[in-house]
Parts: sequence; structure tokens; C-alpha cells
Amino acid sequence: MHIRAILNPRAGVRAREAYAALANTPNGWQLEIEITNAPGHARELARESAARGDDAVLAVGGDGTINEVAAGLLGSQTALGVVPAGSGNGLARTLGISLDPAAALGELAYGVRQRIDVGRINGEAFLNVAGVGFDAYMSAAFHDWTQPGRRRGILPYVWLGLGAVARFVPQRWRVELAGETLELPAFLATFANGRQYGGGATIAPEARLNDGQLEFVVIDPCNKAELLLNTPRLFLGTLSGFRRYHHWTVPGATLIAQYAAEHQRDGEPGERCERFEITLEPRALDVLVPRRTLEDPTGPFSDRKGAATRHSVSAGDCDARN
Repeated sequence: MHIRAILNPRAGVRAREAYAALANTPNGWQLEIEITNAPGHARELARESAARGDDAVLAVGGDGTINEVAAGLLGSQTALGVVPAGSGNGLARTLGISLDPAAALGELAYGVRQRIDVGRINGEAFLNVAGVGFDAYMSAAFHDWTQPGRRRGILPYVWLGLGAVARFVPQRWRVELAGETLELPAFLATFANGRQYGGGATIAPEARLNDGQLEFVVIDPCNKAELLLNTPRLFLGTLSGFRRYHHWTVPGATLIAQYAAEHQRDGEPGERCERFEITLEPRALDVLVPRRTLEDPTGPFSDRKGAATRHSVSAGDCDARN
């Protein structure tokens, strides 16, 4: 098998460890290692690999690196492999891939191909989560904070987040989905293809990567004390029990803001817009997955196709709480 590994040296605290692990090439692999040198470089390298017919491309980095590599592979028969080396590693965790780079390589060497859905926000692909509101605000703030070359990681993110909670001002959104039009304020509005942002922060425990649907999660604005008291629910998998939590299962939606707002795709900041079109391409990408994940009945894959839209609150409920 001809495999190209694309490594982002600035992805997170384990980039060096991942590079060292790549020296121990699994049996049967012809492995070529490429180091990215600028935003967008991973996409170019992945597109080149797809054009020449490589069997797989390993994205060695965080969710942003994985997003770039996947964007370069769409429409091809080349599979994506995930070797986590980032700060949050949300997709790797959802896929059940070891967070130890050497162990992850061993799992992928005996992994199986699985088709997954690919979301788009204003035409740009995402595999895991995309959205607006506080998570997008934090994505932009974290990106700016790390630009001088500061170390990435969970602790700096949490430190920045504590200050951001005090500064962030939610706005009101018009949401068009599944034949309904809702008017609602939102602390955050996230579309989840995978289950978590990263670091164990689970935003949509019901999400499945291949069911042709997205989980649309809205958290109402609330006071800072209530928000901080319920933050542990993210890591306990019980966020759906928070009274400010609402979710719908949809194939796509349109969000219209009062004023231009940030958005994020797989944790990377996107440009400010007033209108966001969210769509889904069912089973659009081949991904290498550990066999045990594919066989796990509680895992991130489902045989469900064309599932009916369901939601936790009605349009009337939304009107009543605004």
C-alpha cells in the first residue's frame, strides 16, 4: 500500500512524538512523510495524493489538519487515516482511535474502510462540528492567541475561555430547518456530524457519522454562573439534561444573523458572515477505522439511512422562551 503521511508540526503538543512514530512503518506500507509549511498546504498535498491514486493519506495533527486533508480527498478513492497529534482530537476520539500516535498507526494498519458523511457550511467541508456563537468566538480567539507561536493545548484554551465567557455577547438568529422557521437567541448553535468538540467535550452524544443527518444543537443564553455550573455536563455526556439545551436532527439548515458573526469548522475559524448555509453529503469520504469501533453497537456508526427529522422542542416552544 502506498501511504502518504501529512504532518502539521504546529498542531499540538504531540507533533514530535507523532513524527518519531512514523519512523516505524507498519508492514506492507510504503510510507512517504510530508511536513506542512502554511495553511492550505495539507489540502494541496492530499489533492496531489488523490490524483496519483495513493491508497490512503494520514492526517497527522489536530481536527484542523484532518479537515484540510479531507477536503483534498473528497471525490477520490483515497482513504483518510487519522493520527491524532492535536489539542482536542475530537474526530479521533469519536472514531475510537488511540491518542498515542504509535498505537494509532498500529490500529490503522489493521483498520477497515468506512464511508462517512461530510458536512458543509457555506460550501466549506467539515467532518466533525461546525457552528456559530460562543464556540466560533473561542475558535477565533484561540487562533489569534497562538499566532505568535505560543503552545497550543487544552489548558490555554480553558484559560482563554474563562475570559471569553465574560466578553461574549449572544445574538438572535433566524433558523430555517425541516420546513420550520425559528427565531431564537443562542449562546451557541452547532451542527454536529461527530459527537464532540474534542478533549472529551461531548456536544451531541446521538450523532452518527454515516446516517445522512446532522445534530443541530442550540444552547440558550444564560447567566455566567449557570453556564459554568453546567459545563461539567459536556465532559460527563449529560449536556442534554441541561435545561438550556435543545437539539434537532436534520439534513441541513440556514442560519441568518442580526449582524455578521464568526463561524468555525472543525475548530478552525472562518470568515464573518450574516448568512450560513449548512448542507450534508452522505457517505462522501472513505476513512480508516479500527475494527473494534466499527463493530461497537454504541459506536459512531449506524445502519440508519434517511432517518426522519426529530427535534427536542417545537417552533412554539422556541417562540415561548424568546
